[in-house]
Amino acid sequence: MSQAKFVKGSIFKHILVMSSTNAIGLTALFLVDLIDLFFISLLGEVKLAAAIGYAGTLSFFTTSIAIGISIAMSALVSRSIGQKNREQARRFAINVAVFGFLLTSLFSAVMWYFVPELLRLLGATGDTLNYAISYLRILVPSLPFLCLAMNMGAALRGVGDAKKAMYSTLTGGAVNAIFDPLFIFALGLGLEGAAMASVMARFAVLAVGFHGAHVQHRLIGRFHWRDFKQDIRPIVAIAGPGILTNIATPFGNAYVTSEIAQFGDGYVAGWAVVGRVLPVAFGMIFALSGAIGPIIGQNYGANLFDRVRATLNESLKFVIVYVLTAAMCLAFAQDLIIAAFGVGSEGASIVRLFCQAIAVSFVFSGGQFIANASFNNLGFASYSTLLNVGKSTLGTIPFVYLGALWYGPSGVLYGQALGTTLFGITAVLIAYRLVAKIERDWQVNHAHPAAEPKTEVAVPLSPYSSSRVYLCNENQADTNEVSDTVINK
Repeated sequence: MSQAKFVKGSIFKHILVMSSTNAIGLTALFLVDLIDLFFISLLGEVKLAAAIGYAGTLSFFTTSIAIGISIAMSALVSRSIGQKNREQARRFAINVAVFGFLLTSLFSAVMWYFVPELLRLLGATGDTLNYAISYLRILVPSLPFLCLAMNMGAALRGVGDAKKAMYSTLTGGAVNAIFDPLFIFALGLGLEGAAMASVMARFAVLAVGFHGAHVQHRLIGRFHWRDFKQDIRPIVAIAGPGILTNIATPFGNAYVTSEIAQFGDGYVAGWAVVGRVLPVAFGMIFALSGAIGPIIGQNYGANLFDRVRATLNESLKFVIVYVLTAAMCLAFAQDLIIAAFGVGSEGASIVRLFCQAIAVSFVFSGGQFIANASFNNLGFASYSTLLNVGKSTLGTIPFVYLGALWYGPSGVLYGQALGTTLFGITAVLIAYRLVAKIERDWQVNHAHPAAEPKTEVAVPLSPYSSSRVYLCNENQADTNEVSDTVINK
């Protein structure tokens, strides 16, 4: 697929196709995580559900690193395809994949060693701490392969093949769904069995994604150390801010978890349910942030700024309609969710608050997802980093702290929602201003193209002189040559 498919046709159709196909795969994985928690809840121990909550917070850190690197893959590949430079796209694809594997291998090794200390920082103690340690010690080593899998999906979306990327994540979801009950109940492995099933799912996603990117699209070029060293700078320019951007979110969530933990494991169990329900309910919005990146990247590469702006417009409309619909469904389904996961009264209060009030605020999270996708694909990845870090620090810590102090566990959720709203609005406004600025700069550069090299032309030193001087102004030379001809006559 060598043509840039997003530079023509309906923007909304591209957004809908890319988001829906991406969402089906992502939601399948998120749904399996939710099923994980459901199966664990059937074991009838609140501490196991709380352990999933703590482990999920740290697992979010590892996944966020892989997401940050995949942002670089999508941006660089889609931009190269938009510029009709397929060989450059192949070169970026292999080099981003190698970079991601090396970086995440180092990070997973460090994190595996410090898992107990990190969980204690979140507030895990006793049996809950031990359960979470055993779960993460199995899951964390698979991070490098998760990163490869996500990069293959990002490469596929970069060339516009969202369906193949969807098939890879659907395969992972199916593998996890099959082996979850087998390991948890049939083999009696409990929480560790859930971790093993997740590891197998990650390898399944990688296998299908690699087949699509390498075998079907011939998108993975040959690795050359010299090219890799040259490409490190553009890769890090996007992946670095992308990683920091995505790590900021779990950092904020980790602080929220630690604040909730002071009120007891019952509330943490409820927070764990919210953490699994949220991505299933809003999977389409999570998918949108990755889906519109290639659309923006290809149109930016082709200098079609009106289509870049249209992508922002249509994406925001989509977010508003989808979030309001999903929030309404959650409000009606809150009793069913509470009954399914068997959380106590404390956990139920957290779930109800989320379904009744907090879910609507995801409109602003979606707005920031869209803005971040535009920053990353327009060459201003540092903007998304600053805004995400700001949201996870200034937009989270003071609001959550004061919320917990004044209103208890419910205040924690209200505080987080308030910070999300403020930073979401700010990010969207900056995104529109950035597109306008880039377009103005491009128009100025093309309105005054660089002057062509000037040719030396011999002209008379004066109208009455036979001596000649060489000038480098063709227009003046033409005038003088005419004068010279008239005078000589």
